[in-house]
This record gives sequence, structure tokens and C-alpha cells, in this order.
Amino acid sequence: MESLYEAANRCLQTCEIEEKLRLTQQTATAWRKGLFSLESANNPEPIDEPGRPARPGLVTPGNVPKRRLGTKSGLVALIHAVIHIEFNAINLAWDAVYRFRYLPEKFYSDWIHVAEEEAYHFQLLRKRLNAFGHDYGDLPAHNGLWEMAKKTAFDPMVRMALVPRVLEARGLDVTPGIIKRLHSTGEVETVAILEIILRDEIGHVKIGSHWFKYFCDKRGLSSDETFRELLKQYYTGQLSGPFHYEARQQAGFTAIELKALENMEISKS
Repeated sequence: MESLYEAANRCLQTCEIEEKLRLTQQTATAWRKGLFSLESANNPEPIDEPGRPARPGLVTPGNVPKRRLGTKSGLVALIHAVIHIEFNAINLAWDAVYRFRYLPEKFYSDWIHVAEEEAYHFQLLRKRLNAFGHDYGDLPAHNGLWEMAKKTAFDPMVRMALVPRVLEARGLDVTPGIIKRLHSTGEVETVAILEIILRDEIGHVKIGSHWFKYFCDKRGLSSDETFRELLKQYYTGQLSGPFHYEARQQAGFTAIELKALENMEISKS
């Protein structure tokens, strides 16, 4: 029986987009059928760059194209930025499955489910980009999500705290405002896609919250205090409100954790 870890690594390392999407669906289906073991003769390789196409070119966040939503070019830039996040999220989900070993089966089921949904989001956004005469890779993008994946590869607790619950959770804060602005321009097709993504991302962040608290409980740690300390130790980016408190609460954030985010916003302003 093939190891799930090796199958996950194959999904992670595949560069060609269509093949990564195909393998994601194939691997998820095989996992649900019980066709993988949770054994491996090999330890995970040190984290490096994941499989991705030659384009988009990677730039610093400040050099990513501006997203002026009242123009076609601005809308394309927005969709491209979101589709890049979704592509990275596919890789992040598979890296979690590949890298973090000998955990409850539910951990792997959860992150395989996330990989499937991120692939679905990618396909929705790609179809929308194609409708504007563009494709993924036409614009430059930044690598912030994967840089944090590298920093957190040594510990699943730290990964769960900082990737789904900090970086990916930013989508919970900003997407409702983007949806509102797009509504005002009549961009109903893109709004419909973003509403699907927002709904699903609440679930993905909730999965991150569940497993972060699982690891804290296993180690006898306060999840509230640990989250605050990890924010201080690892997160150097800008945290700016307003925070979408209702969505974050649905995704498993406590009042103390939300206060820690507010304090980070103040300290970096």
C-alpha cells in the first residue's frame, strides 16, 4: 500500500498546473477509499520551494500590480492576486499532510479536504481570469505565504498558528469589503466566486484553529497565551484592521486571541 506522505509530496512537487489539480483530486479520492497507509520509510525532506509553474514571476509585495477595482486591469490584478493565494494554499495543504507525521487520521482528512477546496477555488478564479483574456501567471505575484511555510516547517503547532490563523485568515477580514465594492460596480460573477471562497475559508481557518488547540492541549499549553507569543516571535508583517470579528469567531478565534491581534495592530502602527 502506498504511503499517503509520498502521494502528498507528489502533489506538492508537481509543477504543471493541470497535473497538480488532477493529482489533488485523485489523491483525495484514493484517501477516502482507504488506499493509503500512514507509514513511510523516509523522513520528510527539508522544506524548499514547492512545485509551481515558471510563471508568475515572484516579486516583493510592494511590486505586485495595484488593484483598482473600477478598471478592467485593476479587477484582473485582484483576481490574479487571489488565484495566487489559492495556488499557494493547495501547496500549503499538501505540505501539511506530507511534513507532519503520525498524527490522527482526521488531521490528514482535514487538510486533504482543504487542498480539494483550494483547487476548486483556483479553477473558478482561472475561468474568470480567462473570461478577461488572461491566465494565472500573466502578472507578477509575491511569495509571502510560502515564506511563512518555511519558517514554520519545524513544528505543526507553529504552522497551524501562523499560516491558517494569521496569513490565510486575513482573507476573512478583507474579502467582505472587496465583495461590497465589486457589488457596486455590477461585477456579479466575481462576487459569486468570492462569496464561495469566503464561506469555505472560514472552514479552513477553523480547521487550523482546531489543530492549533489540539497541539497546545497535547503539550499542556494555553492556546491563548501561545498564540500571542507566536505572533510576537514570528510575525513581522503589518496587521491592520478592521478585523471581521464574526467570521473569525466562527473560525475558532477566542476573545483573547482577537485582543492579541488588536494589540499587534496598535504596536505596529
